[in-house]
Amino acid sequence: MSSIINPQRRQFLQYSFFGVAAASLPGISAAAMKQIKSEPSPDFHPDVEIEFTSRNAFMPILSNGEKSKVQKYYGKLLKGPENTLQDLGDNFLGPVMNLVKGQKVRVYYKNRLNEPSIIHWHGLHVPQASDGHPMYTIGPGEQYVYEFEVMNPAGTSFYHSHAHEVTGDQVYFGLAGLIQVTDEAEKALGLPSGEYDVPLVLQDRRFDAKNQLRYVRGMHDKMMGFLGDKIIVNGKEDAEFSVKTRAYRFRALNGSNSRIYKLGWDDGTPLTAIGTDAHLLEKPETRPYIMLAPGERVDLWLDFSGREVGSKLVLYSLSYTGAMPPMYERMRGMQSDHGGMDDDPANETRGMGMGMGMMGGGMMSGGLAQGAKFAVATFNVTAAAEDSPKLPTKLVAFDRLTEASVDNAAKPIPIGISEKPMRPQLNGKSFTLDHVFDFEKVKLGSIKKIKIFHDHGPGGGQHGDAKMDHGAKPKDDSAMQMEHGADKQDDESMQDGHGRGGMGKMGGMRHGGGMDMMSGMQHDGDAQQANHEGGMGMGRGMRDRSGMRGMRHGGDTDMQMGGGMQEGDGMGMMGGMNLSMAHPIHLHGQQYQVLSRKIGPMGSKGYETVKDGFIDSGWKDTVLVMPGEEVEIAKPFQDFKGLFLYHCHNLEHENLGMMRQFLVE
Repeated sequence: MSSIINPQRRQFLQYSFFGVAAASLPGISAAAMKQIKSEPSPDFHPDVEIEFTSRNAFMPILSNGEKSKVQKYYGKLLKGPENTLQDLGDNFLGPVMNLVKGQKVRVYYKNRLNEPSIIHWHGLHVPQASDGHPMYTIGPGEQYVYEFEVMNPAGTSFYHSHAHEVTGDQVYFGLAGLIQVTDEAEKALGLPSGEYDVPLVLQDRRFDAKNQLRYVRGMHDKMMGFLGDKIIVNGKEDAEFSVKTRAYRFRALNGSNSRIYKLGWDDGTPLTAIGTDAHLLEKPETRPYIMLAPGERVDLWLDFSGREVGSKLVLYSLSYTGAMPPMYERMRGMQSDHGGMDDDPANETRGMGMGMGMMGGGMMSGGLAQGAKFAVATFNVTAAAEDSPKLPTKLVAFDRLTEASVDNAAKPIPIGISEKPMRPQLNGKSFTLDHVFDFEKVKLGSIKKIKIFHDHGPGGGQHGDAKMDHGAKPKDDSAMQMEHGADKQDDESMQDGHGRGGMGKMGGMRHGGGMDMMSGMQHDGDAQQANHEGGMGMGRGMRDRSGMRGMRHGGDTDMQMGGGMQEGDGMGMMGGMNLSMAHPIHLHGQQYQVLSRKIGPMGSKGYETVKDGFIDSGWKDTVLVMPGEEVEIAKPFQDFKGLFLYHCHNLEHENLGMMRQFLVE
């Protein structure tokens, strides 16, 4: 079967980076520029050695019928404590890695897929060469050797594929697993452990009639993000947990490609969190519900003390609005009102305008809507416990970062989110291996203030007239053309036929990585899957024949949305269509702290349905930025020089090039 990424193109991307970066990125040392690391270092003495292999497999996911073809990580412990790897059984998820702060770890990664791949340790603070940057992607049959010390304190992270342009595909088909780090401070707290410390990996999937996974089926899945119609927990559907009348620690990971969860109990009992992304909190936090975006983690303290044996509780993702474009929200409302799409063509035209034809059959097709209410897992109280640990009033102390901690408080580094159809970008540019703006170059040891905001172009939103006051002006790319959202610079580094951008030419539109998303995208439902591992993935060189139905490019498109355009619908628009949506922004390297959230006048009314679920008091590496919202963070850049990515963790957006990188010098 054919590979998603042509091996020759992968090598071109990889080696052109190594050849060009020395000139265009002079801050990278020779050591950081060395080629693929395929052999262990003789001077690195590991406490733990693990062999990871990725390969195709058939695993039971649904309760009835055939096994599903997946891509899976298999782990083998070569050296270290027996509990270092915890196999989850007959499951498509990789084994849980149990690490200890201070351990030196060596991982041999062997790629036995039919396509290139690489592993990223999401949440771990590791050197560039061990971070899973796409430049280190290896081909079928090749090996990559990771070597790093566990510098993280106790917390929950995860690992997953990070191959450029196919991260979404490979994570969807199974290439992910949980990481648990412990340390002495955590052990002293007496938190639930052993059988009472439980993974809660949340994912959504679609299946065909033969239980085979179905991935992206059209333009709408790429623009909005993939949404499945079945909720999978720890690799299985219809998850149920048997619990005792005592406290548990459930490590919740949002492993979905784009779905945002609003976690809450069916009976209204509040939820208590003891940790966020890779770090325990200073003290427990109790909320009516907790928002969990793709890539985020939250450690939940679930206490079933006082519950009757034989009772049950259901954990839901509760209903919310405001995370998706207005047209999507209106269409979702129509489905709720009518039990499906309106049968009257006239009403459909009034309600959705060109939306259904434009999105290749409808934004809402194929999955549970973003923001819909559904059950996540059932907890059955099956036995009484003699005792239970008490919730600590204090957890772990850490330094709180403030404006005084950063060295650029007056000129924060910008991360501008632009939402162009089929071309979501950060700072007005798609990802290329060999490009870094001046303001993306930071000094080793510094702590920077970063402002994440929706960049809607001149006059298009609250930052439309901000020009470059968020940070130093870039010396190239016509001052980044970012004033805000222009993409004319995309890209001088893409003269190899991958297109220069420009939304006026839909037929030739390609993102920074070179994927021809329109003219080369031949979509054929079932045949599409065969292009990826014999039944997996979105494939390359595919065209969605229905995706452009009724769509006129440029700024002259007259789109009548449900009832006409409303005030505020102008931001993030192409021809009058508001594409502004929530984005989970992940920064590689060290965790950061949220300094502030500000919702502007262009924010969605639905913000009220999510705002109480953000836990921003601890360390994070992924933050959800709602439409019209501005989030300021303080991020350290310590210990390691090199290139460290930042990107949207809506994995379909990442596939489309919504990724940039910092150069730590």
